[in-house]
Amino acid sequence: MLKRIWCGWSTPANADAYEDLLRAAIFPGIEARNIAGFLSIELLRRPIDGGEFATIMTFADQAAVVCFAGPMHETAVVPPAAQRLLSRYDGV
Repeated sequence: MLKRIWCGWSTPANADAYEDLLRAAIFPGIEARNIAGFLSIELLRRPIDGGEFATIMTFADQAAVVCFAGPMHETAVVPPAAQRLLSRYDGV
């Protein structure tokens, strides 16, 4: 089992919108891909300087991670809509 952990930060004005985007669109979109070996995704939020977020994705194996993220599987996967709501995020 593998965990893929990613962190991002938003401004106070964008924190709720970012969480809503994750829960309403991004997470369901990932789940709808039906990636073999994708097991779960979690969201953690801490209200520091607006919003500090972490996503924790669980995969059965490395092949599932590559299926999710592509050949550059160590690089963050951050859709443009999410990028617009973040002030910074883990790039790799």
